[in-house]
Amino acid sequence: ACRDSKLFTKDLHFDGVPVRIYLPRAPSASKRRGVIFIHGGCGIFGSIRSHERICQYLARELDSVLVSVGYRLAPEHKYPAQNLDCLTATEHFLKTAENYGVDPGRIIVCGDSVGGTFTASVCQELVNRRDIPKIRAQVLIYPFLQGLNFNLPSYQKNASIAFLSRERTVHFVLKYLNKDCSLKEAILAGSHVPESMNLKCRKWINPDLIPDTLKLGYKPPLATSFLPQVHEKTKELLETRFSPLLVEDAVACCLPDTCVITCEHDVLRDDGLLYKKRLEDNNVKVTWHHIQKGFH
Repeated sequence: ACRDSKLFTKDLHFDGVPVRIYLPRAPSASKRRGVIFIHGGCGIFGSIRSHERICQYLARELDSVLVSVGYRLAPEHKYPAQNLDCLTATEHFLKTAENYGVDPGRIIVCGDSVGGTFTASVCQELVNRRDIPKIRAQVLIYPFLQGLNFNLPSYQKNASIAFLSRERTVHFVLKYLNKDCSLKEAILAGSHVPESMNLKCRKWINPDLIPDTLKLGYKPPLATSFLPQVHEKTKELLETRFSPLLVEDAVACCLPDTCVITCEHDVLRDDGLLYKKRLEDNNVKVTWHHIQKGFH
């Protein structure tokens, strides 16, 4: 992307994490809002450069200071290095916002796809911190939010969709976690989840919670056996850092105002819908935008 004449652009490091910061050139009478943007790419590709145009657009149209985070990529850098980089950069900006002409009380975190995962994870990890300003809001753009159930209605409906199919999603998940991709079929079947976990999470991750209009043609999958050896090799799938949808209510109820964006033709659609419901059930203010005919 070309440089934007309405923005200053600087490449910096926030406590060792590469960032690109976009600052509107026009003077402002008061402190500006701040945006922390975390790019998608399954945690294994994408970069500050790949998302430069959307970041320029957001900084320009919102008249806000935007920080794009260049977190380390898997599998060269093992999970959870990516989450930790995003957390480090966010903490740094919250602490130093005024140095960039930003009101520390008006900072949002935003991300697409796995960037939405990292956004949700960062907001959950910082929710009880008292030594830094509170995040004002989070924006989750078709986020991946759970590794427990790959048989939700949106996974069935869009199983063979272009770009991000059901099988490819799990393939990327295993690549990201640096796991053996031969485990894919067992994960797709749900054999990695202990029955106790399924029972606990049924109130949060359940096809019955998806509106009827969005699950036409859904067929409950056949029951499968739990495979302890698969669970042992892929336990990270059920960590809240990887699956923010599994967080406890005590954390969920303290999360900031949230905007969730979902697409009709996207395996991850139901992740966003279920997180929306979880937050609403915990009295968090949620705005939902659903893009009809939209793709991941």
